[in-house]
Amino acid sequence: MSDFIDKARAAERAMREVFPETPLLRNEHLSERYGANILLKREDLTPVRSYKLRGAFNAMRKVMARGEAPVFVCASAGNHAQGVAFMCQHFGVRGVIFMPVTTPQQKIGKTAKFGGESVEIKLIGDYFDDTLAAAQAHCAQIGGHFLPPFDDEDVIEGQASVAAEIEAQLGGLPDEIVMPVGGGGLSSGVRSYFGDRVGITLVEPEGGACLNAALAAGEPVRLAQVNNFADGAAVAQIGEKTFARLRDLDPARSRLVCEDRLCTTMIEMLNIEGIVLEPAGALSVDVLKDMRDEIAGKTVVCVTSGGNFDFERLPEVKERAQRHSGVKKYFILRMPQRPGALKDFLSILGPEDDIARFEYLKKSARNFGSVLIGIETGHAENFARIEAALKAQGFAYRDITKDEVLAEFLI
Repeated sequence: MSDFIDKARAAERAMREVFPETPLLRNEHLSERYGANILLKREDLTPVRSYKLRGAFNAMRKVMARGEAPVFVCASAGNHAQGVAFMCQHFGVRGVIFMPVTTPQQKIGKTAKFGGESVEIKLIGDYFDDTLAAAQAHCAQIGGHFLPPFDDEDVIEGQASVAAEIEAQLGGLPDEIVMPVGGGGLSSGVRSYFGDRVGITLVEPEGGACLNAALAAGEPVRLAQVNNFADGAAVAQIGEKTFARLRDLDPARSRLVCEDRLCTTMIEMLNIEGIVLEPAGALSVDVLKDMRDEIAGKTVVCVTSGGNFDFERLPEVKERAQRHSGVKKYFILRMPQRPGALKDFLSILGPEDDIARFEYLKKSARNFGSVLIGIETGHAENFARIEAALKAQGFAYRDITKDEVLAEFLI
């Protein structure tokens, strides 16, 4: 283990020729809320706004230290692509980056900007598995060097530089480190560096809990479905090498976070702290809500792993946050087709209530019509009054806020 620590420290020192260490900052807002000393390790402030360039840097420098100068190839729709592109530009080597055709233009543009003339971007496949297969086939054909996003010992070692920085910046050890886990590169590297010297809590989105599945099965297993909202941590299967370093983790140390609740933390950190976090980057902060009693009085480092957030997604994040907090609901209302019916409905609303959506769907009977209504209110408890008034005035309604099928088609 000491050999791994030495290698991680060496990687961290070598990185200083490329970018400065990321800040480790006490957050007063969170510290006060949880009665603990909460520090944020701001990986969202690297040159590519995520920790991914650490692993790319370490893996590439190791290859070139052997006197090799291959074309580097990777497959990624996000942070890994940007990290590899940045390092290709830095080292002056060629790279080919495969991205799904469905990748947002913003991510393609940023990858192209970081890589400049050193990188060629190929858009292939509607799904990542197709993209990955195409990248690996191309790599074999040209005799290139494939750079995995997480399941590679040199990548793991590079991500462990986060731990080396934390220890140096603190001048010691925290009581607890909380970080997200997707494929396991960051989490396995940091855990291998600290061993049993520090408490480690790993966090996954509920819709991509590949570590939990692997811990239950005793080996990596492929999830049948993945919710890609927290795309930086939504991985179908944890890596073989990374899981080998995590397999003895106490399952109680592996936490799940609901994607909708995660949105409330993203909005809170943006509005209160002015910190832009991507969904995966907010996981370590959001999970503190479930750890209040465990962390009271302790020094806790939360790794904010990335800040690559497309602000075109902000309305979706706000919407999900409001629905999770209970201050926004959607109803299918059976509206009587008579004069004054709408006025009667509007009289139900109070001073904190607002109609966010009103859409006449169809006439369901001669004397009634179906209306989709979205209501926002100042406090979640106001809905008890609204629903009681609807019943008292004889309005038939159905709350579809959490009906996934209807919400997908109507909201």
